[in-house]
Amino acid sequence: MSDPVAQYAVRLGDDALVLAQRLTEWVSNAPVLEEELALANTALDYLGRARLFYRYAGERLRQSEDQLAFTRDARAFTNLLIFELPRGDFSFTMARQFLIDAFQLPYLERLTASTDAEIAAIAAKAVKESRYHLKRSRDWIVRLGDGTAESHRRSQDAFDELFGYVDELFAMDALESSLVGHGVAVDRAAVRAHWDAEVDAVLAEATLTRSRRAWHVEGGRRGIHTEHLGHLLTELQFLQRAYPGLSW
Repeated sequence: MSDPVAQYAVRLGDDALVLAQRLTEWVSNAPVLEEELALANTALDYLGRARLFYRYAGERLRQSEDQLAFTRDARAFTNLLIFELPRGDFSFTMARQFLIDAFQLPYLERLTASTDAEIAAIAAKAVKESRYHLKRSRDWIVRLGDGTAESHRRSQDAFDELFGYVDELFAMDALESSLVGHGVAVDRAAVRAHWDAEVDAVLAEATLTRSRRAWHVEGGRRGIHTEHLGHLLTELQFLQRAYPGLSW
């Protein structure tokens, strides 16, 4: 993929698509009907975001959004690892969502100033959704962390597991650094201070703590994934793999 702007759009599309698929796994499984609807709507927001990024990348690459979503193997996907982790229990899902939401909102706000008009427009639409996503996930972290002993334990366990994946949210490689220089992309590292302040404030209110485990992993942008992504894509891509070119 020789077009760096298209590659950047695909990255953002991959993040959105994979998380959308994870969130849809709660449909018919959520603890209450209201949450089933809320999780499904959040998934639809991410799916719509993925389609916009794929469509733009596809126009530049002369591919369709379906080709980008349904015909690439796991090693060709460039989503960050935190997006592909199994949904876990409800505490895990909301902990992951909060950590992602706390990053996405300031990141997308900055991305609205991109010198690429199409990327800026997609970011502007996504910002409105992300404000709601963060409010909702923030409220759930406080509710679960400062709730029962069981909900507190499950929430703390979730954050202990997830913090090893968060550094990748802020990692910059040569592609994104180059696009930052041209005003197209956002410097992920510059969002870290805002993210730290948001996360620390909410965890304190929820009587939760940051994980003390000194480990982190990354590799998603290079196509190095956990074993979980392959299983996710098996379900996501089944129809197009079985019936190539299928359309409704």
